[in-house]
Amino acid sequence: MTLSKFAMGARLLVLSVAGPLAAQTPAKPDPTHIPFVLPQDIKWHASANVGEDQAPLFGDPSKPGPYGLLIRWNPNHNSSPHSHSTDRFAYVLEGTWWVSSAATEDKSTMYPIPAGSYVEDIANTVHWDGAHDKPVTLIMFGDGPVITKPVAQK
Repeated sequence: MTLSKFAMGARLLVLSVAGPLAAQTPAKPDPTHIPFVLPQDIKWHASANVGEDQAPLFGDPSKPGPYGLLIRWNPNHNSSPHSHSTDRFAYVLEGTWWVSSAATEDKSTMYPIPAGSYVEDIANTVHWDGAHDKPVTLIMFGDGPVITKPVAQK
């Protein structure tokens, strides 16, 4: 059935008088199907490394199984040389992450890793990392448990 020109005109008139259709907010997805945490609800905690905050996303690096966490380095803070007992996988979300594979703290050995880069921390290899003059945020994944071993400095 087709509408007459009169009926189509009447509908257009009603729509024009009523104004634009209100934008509908989509219903939230069922959290048992799609759990999510909005940015303002992410819980950041101070880390054992001074100048570093962490926000666990899933799992726990100290327990068996996969984990994911956000790491935020504040400006001008770095870890000391160390190694981890398992491989860890990082993606730089924002800022420039500075890394070094040197066994001693010497900022001239640090290399800039820009946002959008992927990095692997290979198990039982020495590295250290952090931020220079601007903050940096990473997402880190791995399989726990992870044991971090500091490298003795001379």
